[in-house]
Amino acid sequence: MKRFIKLTLASTALIVFACTDLDDDLEDSLTEEFSVEGVSTAGSGGNDGPLLSAYSRLRNGSGGNGGFFSSQGVTSDEMSVPQKGGDWFDGGVWIQLHRHTWDAAHPQVENAWNDAYGGIGECNTALDGGGLDAEQTAQARSLRAYYYWRLLDLYGRVKIVTAPGDNPSQADRVDVFNFVESELLAALGVPAITAGLDLSSSPLTTNINNYRINQYAALSVLAKLYLNAEVYTGTARYQEADWAATYVIDNSPYVLCGEGCTTPNSAKRPSVDSDPETLEGYAAVFAPTNENNPEIIWSIEYNSTGLGGLNFAQMTLHGPSQLTYGLDAAPWNGFSVLEEFYNSYEDGDARKEASFLVGPQTDFSGAALIDFAADDDDLQVVYTPQINELEPNALRQAGVRMKKFSFEVLGRADGNNDYPIARLGDIHLIRGEARARAAGDWSLSLPDVNALRARAGVGPLGSIDADGFLAERGKEMFQESSRRTDLIRFGKFQDSWWEKTNSDSFRNLMPIPVEQVNASEGTLTQNPGY
Repeated sequence: MKRFIKLTLASTALIVFACTDLDDDLEDSLTEEFSVEGVSTAGSGGNDGPLLSAYSRLRNGSGGNGGFFSSQGVTSDEMSVPQKGGDWFDGGVWIQLHRHTWDAAHPQVENAWNDAYGGIGECNTALDGGGLDAEQTAQARSLRAYYYWRLLDLYGRVKIVTAPGDNPSQADRVDVFNFVESELLAALGVPAITAGLDLSSSPLTTNINNYRINQYAALSVLAKLYLNAEVYTGTARYQEADWAATYVIDNSPYVLCGEGCTTPNSAKRPSVDSDPETLEGYAAVFAPTNENNPEIIWSIEYNSTGLGGLNFAQMTLHGPSQLTYGLDAAPWNGFSVLEEFYNSYEDGDARKEASFLVGPQTDFSGAALIDFAADDDDLQVVYTPQINELEPNALRQAGVRMKKFSFEVLGRADGNNDYPIARLGDIHLIRGEARARAAGDWSLSLPDVNALRARAGVGPLGSIDADGFLAERGKEMFQESSRRTDLIRFGKFQDSWWEKTNSDSFRNLMPIPVEQVNASEGTLTQNPGY
């Protein structure tokens, strides 16, 4: 299929510092058109319609420090939240996530549960209220299935509520898997995923709107479901994962954002020549102006003026970094990248440059960024790969910081970056892994792995095994709420890593929140081990 991208981008900024205050006249103009065989997404948005509330619920816990993001990331070998004296102790909840010692009363365990069921409730209300056309009904069922996929992945055994006020019995994990699969297949208008897939009867369209589910988004969720089917049900479904992913790759208009796929660098400081004017390729996929990025199939809409919740800059940066970007609030100095994970990247990998903030830091003018309350011998803020300890007194400057979802000059606490749920890079990895697992031959994953490595500017691999594939997947999918699920699928979630030795196998599932169990009057029972 012939594919082309037309991008017209313009940005101007004027920022003036005075001795005692900051006067800013920041004027940005952005005209962006993504055009594929006559289909344009210029100006498309997801901020209206009868499913607004159901989609809006996705923002809860997905791009911030609560709920799903923390459950997937802080429990993995990607990141941690070190305790810095009284900062970030919070009753030990972050240490418990990192060390795999959480219990059924853990707030993030409950937040992820409540966020998913809140979205399910909005979907059920929309479906029950009438007035939805066939496409909207298919979207609502697909969106509800995605919320249930989160519950399936985290908790396994949950109640399948399909109408307001329902109180069904607790379903086992296989039944939840079957429900998610059947809802997505119904939305796609097919009885099963096959090699010769015909979606002509699907009520979902192929229209491109990153904030709404189309055929390709539904197939992407199905591909992820099938990739993990052996974990969820005991029965492998790798062939179906391959077919679903291949259909998206071969038939959709989405393309990997590579050379020539650019967007303005919103973190460009006018007086700092080393700051690039634009972000290109991988970095552009996650920029604050990524709403029409050609790689993104389905994303969560965030912005700083009413659609808040993505606060990565606040979560990860040290307080003095407020002066680097002229942020309107001091960051919280929490989430840091584990040294071993950071070191797994090759030098020259564009994903390493795009994803991490490390080394000596500078202020808005490019001068050394100073922390006058530094707890080491160097007043300049220097983000170091090594973290001295998880608790109780981690150094405030220790740890590489997350910047994959890049920052903005004069940014607010809530970022403007949209958060991908499905993107083509992930679909390539799903296809590569599914083919390798189905045939028992990891070399079959190399074409998809090497396509992503080429985009990242590193040479192709000549051979690969399961551990090598997991490492490649980690480099591509960092900070995208994938790592916990991936480690479980590869049998690595019980492994030891920095400051984590617990290997309890029952922790592959989160506990059912204790408040939910207590309120259920016996209709919810706890997962084994808790």
